[in-house]
Amino acid sequence: MTEKPSEPPETDPLIDEIRKHRRLHDRWLREGDMSVGRRLAQIGVLGWIFVLPTLAGLFFGRWLDARFETGIFWSAPLMLLGLCIGGWTAWKWMNAR
Repeated sequence: MTEKPSEPPETDPLIDEIRKHRRLHDRWLREGDMSVGRRLAQIGVLGWIFVLPTLAGLFFGRWLDARFETGIFWSAPLMLLGLCIGGWTAWKWMNAR
């Protein structure tokens, strides 16, 4: 009988997370902790990632409301949409690190 060559197993999420943690730990050992300035810069970037889509939604909503004379019919939902997009983007940015 001939044996079939074994196919490589699918990647295990637990093993992937362990490898990712190991890479981050090795990087921390090489580079050390971030400086205070770098941490403040990251907080600033995170704030802008969150605020800009919210303000863009509010601006576009106000423009639509002024154009169609609808009160805050467009301002509130587009601001909330911008808030959600900003939160999602900030979440993705934080978890990519």
